Amino acid sequence: MTTVATFDVDTPAGVVPARLEKPPQARGLLVFGHGAGAGMHHAFMEAMAAHLSAVGIATLRYAFPYMHAGRRRPDASSVLTGTVAAAIERARAEAGTLPLFAGGKSMGGRMTSLCMSEDAIESVRGLIFFGFPLHPAGKPGIERAAHLASVAVPMLFLQGTRDRLAELDLLRPVLADLPRAVLHEVEGADHGFAVLKRSGRTDGEVLEELATATRSFVETHR
Repeated sequence: MTTVATFDVDTPAGVVPARLEKPPQARGLLVFGHGAGAGMHHAFMEAMAAHLSAVGIATLRYAFPYMHAGRRRPDASSVLTGTVAAAIERARAEAGTLPLFAGGKSMGGRMTSLCMSEDAIESVRGLIFFGFPLHPAGKPGIERAAHLASVAVPMLFLQGTRDRLAELDLLRPVLADLPRAVLHEVEGADHGFAVLKRSGRTDGEVLEELATATRSFVETHR
């Protein structure tokens, strides 16, 4: 049975909640940040945590301060990256002997990579991005990827082929220049990893694919 615990994390902007879900015989622990417009209890976050638990990956989900306070506008990047660092520190205390990984959905993943590019945390074995937001929708560019060259640990990019926040024709060459980056393309998925009915796949099958790819990455780098 999966063990569930809730606790507070002290961040640069106050205390935020966190939730640890640890399956029996877990193979690793992922510090899992949420996206800009949806919190740690969003349907995707909860479903992804459940699918990860099913393949032996524990998760620690946490809230960014602005979301916990009920604000829509994200905090300054220094607060966001400070929150990532605080969540990783708390996860390290909870992980025991489990290998530690970090990342998140969209903004949560990008803030994790910014955090690691500015001040590498030695206990983190790798980063996992569930839809890295390379650029705003309709405004293609690669400026948001500039810091990735300063990340010293392996990185897994889980990207939908219909993701309007990461045109793959732009992302592929960026990652090709990063020797420790791996791209896993999810056919037909959008930024939220939803697929069209005509694809013949269900959203649940996509989550299983994401969980399996994550488990493989963890096993490789644990």
